[in-house]
Amino acid sequence: MRRTVVVCEGPAVPSSPWPARADDLLLRDPVEADVEALLAFRNDPVVNHFMVRTHVDPDDLRRELLAVPGSPTDHSCVVERDGEVVAIGFLDVVDGPGQPGVPDGTDGLIGYIVDPRFAGQGIATATARALLGAAFDDLGLRRVTAAANADNHASVAVLEKAGMRRERLSRQSLWHHELGWLDEVGYALLAEEWAARAG
Repeated sequence: MRRTVVVCEGPAVPSSPWPARADDLLLRDPVEADVEALLAFRNDPVVNHFMVRTHVDPDDLRRELLAVPGSPTDHSCVVERDGEVVAIGFLDVVDGPGQPGVPDGTDGLIGYIVDPRFAGQGIATATARALLGAAFDDLGLRRVTAAANADNHASVAVLEKAGMRRERLSRQSLWHHELGWLDEVGYALLAEEWAARAG
């Protein structure tokens, strides 16, 4: 996958890694016009089957999305292809755990939601790779993690295809209202691992 940073006109938030291109996708900051398109699939029952947050209030989503471009830690993005919104990517900068004095903002958490109409087209994998690129190449993070319900085989496959390494299996750690307690898998990647794969 080739990832090209796109130079945008006008004032930009210095810490934002967007806009960027990944294959035929454009990852960019969210704008007001994206809210309805994102709501159309974010609250879809198929999408929410394995989500912990199974419903998002439209006003909450609007407020959260429009706060992203000015946030120093939330680098969520809208993913579009040929001018159509097909997914949303999540990239949060967080503090790593440790004793007092641990450096701030060294780690990242990533996630993604793809419109079910475009499932199976490689969008999630390209988005995950672009999020990793933004985390390591643009934001200079040292470690990125992601988690998935162990029964969500499609999401697990995406994280592995994106190059992340499985680190943990948490048995019966997530409650599912239809299926009961389910296992969660955790994936991670370090900056040096990313650089080695890229090189």
